[in-house]
Amino acid sequence: MIIADQVLEGRDAILAAADHHPYARHSLWLGEQPRGWRRDDAVGWLLPAEHGPAGGAIGAPGPAVDVFADLVARGVLRSGQWLHLPRLDPAALAGRLAVARHDEWDFLWTAAAPPRQPEEERVVRLTGADHPALTALIDEAFPTTTSRPGDPRVVDWYGIRDGDRIVACGADRSRGDVGFLAGLTVAPDRRGRGLGAALTAGMTRALFARHDTVALGVYTVNAGAIRLYRRLGFTSTLARSSVHLA
Repeated sequence: MIIADQVLEGRDAILAAADHHPYARHSLWLGEQPRGWRRDDAVGWLLPAEHGPAGGAIGAPGPAVDVFADLVARGVLRSGQWLHLPRLDPAALAGRLAVARHDEWDFLWTAAAPPRQPEEERVVRLTGADHPALTALIDEAFPTTTSRPGDPRVVDWYGIRDGDRIVACGADRSRGDVGFLAGLTVAPDRRGRGLGAALTAGMTRALFARHDTVALGVYTVNAGAIRLYRRLGFTSTLARSSVHLA
């Protein structure tokens, strides 16, 4: 049971309450029937455990924290789970939610294909045979990423080759009805040559073949990546706070 001003049953009801915001469209998987709620200026939802985050919300952070704190108190949510919330000051959680980790990031999206980038034509879809090379690149260039070969959330992998070597890669982690780029990385010895822009543009263009909106997430402190993504058309922004329940 969710204690809120209005309980929302199913994806369509939650999307309607959220005005079909791209973040809600991305978060709510097709074919699922999540439970959600609306309280004041916040709309939130709970997700099946296998989807990663336990829940999320958009709108006003205060009402969202109130509802999730109640769910924790009643045992619906537990230690170790993640919540994706509207951007908030960590001090606002004191006495309400016990948090082991607090990350700030931006959800960026675009509804238009990016401008063509030099060497974008080198971006190709990868296969299962490429997984060992992908793993080697990720271990070297982006070991903290949660997107790895074998992850069931990954729809496809894309990359740029230099001979037999993969020198840039990214994961298509689309869900819902919004395309989503994740785990974008370039080999350390190939950075500064435009491969990041080529990879992002090529993948974005590929995802537009199936989606009307493409999005990605980036940590707020990563100013260089944010500049690149904005140059490629990812100019719409939703500020997020992710909390790991203690």
